Order: sequence, then C-alpha cells, then structure tokens
Amino acid sequence: MTTYDVVTFGESMMRLTPPNMLRIEQTLSFDIYVGGTESNTAVGLSRLGMNVAWFSRLPNSPLGRYVSNRIAQYGVDTSHVVWTDDDRLGIYFHEQAVSPRSSQIIYDRKNSAISLMQPEELPSALFVEDGAKLLHVTGITLAIGEHAMATVNGAVKRAKDLGWLVSFDTNYRSKLWSGEEAVNGCDAVMAQADIIFCPMGDYRVMYGDESADDAIEKLAEKYPDKLIVMTMGRDGGMARLADGANHTQPAIIAEEVGRIGGGDAFSAGFLYSYLTHNDVPTALKWSVAMSAHKYTIHGDLPLVDYDEVASLVEGEVGGGLKR
Repeated sequence: MTTYDVVTFGESMMRLTPPNMLRIEQTLSFDIYVGGTESNTAVGLSRLGMNVAWFSRLPNSPLGRYVSNRIAQYGVDTSHVVWTDDDRLGIYFHEQAVSPRSSQIIYDRKNSAISLMQPEELPSALFVEDGAKLLHVTGITLAIGEHAMATVNGAVKRAKDLGWLVSFDTNYRSKLWSGEEAVNGCDAVMAQADIIFCPMGDYRVMYGDESADDAIEKLAEKYPDKLIVMTMGRDGGMARLADGANHTQPAIIAEEVGRIGGGDAFSAGFLYSYLTHNDVPTALKWSVAMSAHKYTIHGDLPLVDYDEVASLVEGEVGGGLKR
C-alpha cells in the first residue's frame, strides 16, 4: 500500500489560449495547457520531491486522458481518477492582455464530469488508514455544483476519520458563486480543516474590507485551533498559528510570464515545507519562493526546479544566463 504525503482532489480542465496575446475572436489557433488549482498544487509538491496523488472524475475520452496524462507526466499519481463514459471535460479559454486591456477567462465547464461526482464514487482504495498524511481541497470544487460539494465534504470526513490532516484553500471565483454563497458553502470544510489558506482578495469579497492583521485575527476567532495562512500578493504572506503567534514573509517580486497558478504554487511551497520541517516561518519562505518561480513559467503548472527554489529560499536570486 502506498502512503502519500499529500492527496489533492478537484477539477482540472483543458485551457485554450490564443498565442501572442491575440483576442479569441481573431486567433486561428490555440495553445493547449492543463490547469486546475488542486492538480497545480499536486504538481508543485511533486516537483519538490513529495509523493502525491491527485484524483478527480474525468470523461473516458481522448480529452480526459490528455488531462490525466499531462498531470501524471510530472510525477503525480493519477491512478485513482474516476472515469465516466457519459460526461464531458471542463474547458476554459484564457485571453491574455496587457494594460489597459484586461486579461479574461471564459469558462465552458457546466455539467463537467466532476461536477456530477457523487460521494459514493470516492476511491475506496485511496481512503484507507495511513493512506496519506494530508488531503488538500479548495472552494472551487465546492462551487461547481451540489454533487461536487457533497463529494468534497464526504472526502474531508473520510480523511478526518482516518486521522489525516486536511488543508483547504478558499480560492474564490466570482464566476462560480457570490461572496455570501462562498461563506456559506466553505464553512463546513473550514471548520474541519487543520490548515486554511485564504488570499486577502478572497477575504475581502467573502467577509469584508479589513487590514490583513484584522482579517487573519477574525478568521482565527471564527475558526479556532487552525493554522491560517493568508496570501497578500505583492505584500507576501502571513500565517497565524493556533496558539496566536503571527508570522509574516515579504514577497519575492518576479517578472510576470504566467500569473495563473501562482497561488497554487504558494500553497504547494507551504505544504511541502510545513510537512517536512514543521516550521511556519520556513514554510512561508518556501511559499513566496515557489510563487515567484511560478510567475516566470508559462501555463498553469508550477514546473519549478527544486534547487532553484531552495536557492531562492536561502536568499540567492537567479537571473541572467547559466552556462
């Protein structure tokens, strides 16, 4: 039996992006990527040397197999994916732009295979005692449908019953639900999670406009005895321990090549370091280093190099040409 360091669960989609910042209505071709916040985190953890599994529900078609194969290509175990002959793969389009034109995402994911997943479809071979140290899920899966929400809650309950840790990232998406719906939908999982990731932007939509210090304190009051981690963009990251201690870490500013997946890289860096060293300040350093490296990489997946991230954690800034 395999014991995983981390298991992640959620939707991964095919991403279609016009090349050279063309608009969708003018392009004649698309670059193809695979993206999903939980699989992005899984790949990041795998690139750092952890034993990771990602599962989802995918159509048994060339499109579904493309997604699974791309994630498995980077060392993530996808053998627990649930396959269906009846449903479709979610797709999203990413139209890149530079200021003053905004980049935009267009989803085509309604009734995707995972949105119809039922709790009884959770892979029984995976949810066993000592099957994993930690389960990682996000608010996106909760938001895509009532069946997916029930399945996430079922997965969290199974993980907790087995003694696994659970981490949860709010990962708010305005095109999926409102702030109020997100608060209500995420509450049950946040109450059971051991680690809560909440970007500052998510907090303001879900709970109100607060300073980072006040926001993390209010989350701690609402969800006591949790390790709460808050990403703050160019201001870095902050974490509040269950005992009330706060730690902050400045961001590492990177030249932006691929913004999508930066938050997932942050969570991967934190989980890797926290599970390895059990030290929150060090975990925050790994978080911002991973996020900075992801910003330099096209696509959703954080195809980082361990040694480069480790060097950045130690304060060595790369760049230039290595020969």
